Amino acid sequence: MSVRDLIPWGRSTSAPVPSRMRDESASPFLMLHREMNRLFDDVFSGLGAGALTPAMRGLGWPSVEVVETEQGLRVSAELPGLDEKDVELTIDDGVLTLRGEKRAEKTDKERGYTERSYGRFERSLALPFAVEEDKAEASFKNGVLSVTLPRSAKAPERGRRIAINGGTPQTTAH
Repeated sequence: MSVRDLIPWGRSTSAPVPSRMRDESASPFLMLHREMNRLFDDVFSGLGAGALTPAMRGLGWPSVEVVETEQGLRVSAELPGLDEKDVELTIDDGVLTLRGEKRAEKTDKERGYTERSYGRFERSLALPFAVEEDKAEASFKNGVLSVTLPRSAKAPERGRRIAINGGTPQTTAH
């Protein structure tokens, strides 16, 4: 059995079946394996990329926009339903981190129920260049967090180029 047979998506149903697998009645485990594959195929065949999108939207919440300017970076995050006291913003070692907690409670006395929802979130953004952390500014208005990070005056740290020697590698005796 190949690893590909275990993957429930992307398998071609018209793939040739080896002769040893043609007789399903020979092994109850083989029958179970085929039924499990069929079950996964049935479940996942109805889920296109568009069907997964709403469920996966929460993975990137909140929506963040980063704009690079000559002066530095402008970061905007949409945080509807939150106040500035619900949000924490930190910068450490070239990474901007936005965390918070969303709490909501809705009471319908006419129908006699209360609905509560809670959720924590955290987004970390690696900054593309050094910024002056002590001059960073943030404001919060109408559910939108705006952060301004001025570019650092010091030269950006760059990677080091490693020279490549041509020729055959030298071997040493052990």
